[in-house]
Amino acid sequence: MEHTQNTALLIMDVQPNILKILKDSGALLINSINVAVAAARKANILIVFVVMALRKGYPDVNSNNKAISEIVKSGFPDFTQNLHADHSVNRQEDDILVFKKRGSAFSGSDLEVILRSRKIERLVLAGIQTSGVVLSTLIEAAYKDYALTVLSDCCFEFDDEVQRVLMEKIFVRQADVIKAEDWANTLTKKEQ
Repeated sequence: MEHTQNTALLIMDVQPNILKILKDSGALLINSINVAVAAARKANILIVFVVMALRKGYPDVNSNNKAISEIVKSGFPDFTQNLHADHSVNRQEDDILVFKKRGSAFSGSDLEVILRSRKIERLVLAGIQTSGVVLSTLIEAAYKDYALTVLSDCCFEFDDEVQRVLMEKIFVRQADVIKAEDWANTLTKKEQ
């Protein structure tokens, strides 16, 4: 059972330099994310936007990290600029913005301090890319004993088969997997 006072919604890597890559697919994702954000706001759930942020010249990127070093070599997306949640999501000034250095939302960030300070026990996950930030964060959060929910339509993966396997076979072992509208409805029922 989800208690909203100890829940946080994490919107991860939904930032301009990443959304550019998604083109038309981004609109559906953003619509679902905005449903989740509106529901969280109405239920007084903490909303945390997590973005990838690297230093200019990339002194914080090690060539041993294949995923990040390849992105840096390609030059796109640039994680040294536009370090904010995309304007298409309904971010407000009192929402928390966290900067991370690697795949997981916890890596190189102060996310855990924020969650512990707010006595958060359940994380609701959304983000780009399902096999990257969502998977990495889910695994680390599970090891940290957080209860987990993944909003399936608020996660994007370039490969449909990878998305299906993660949602239907992997994530369900550690988390409740649900669509944003269904999650919003569970919050509305709790208010009644």
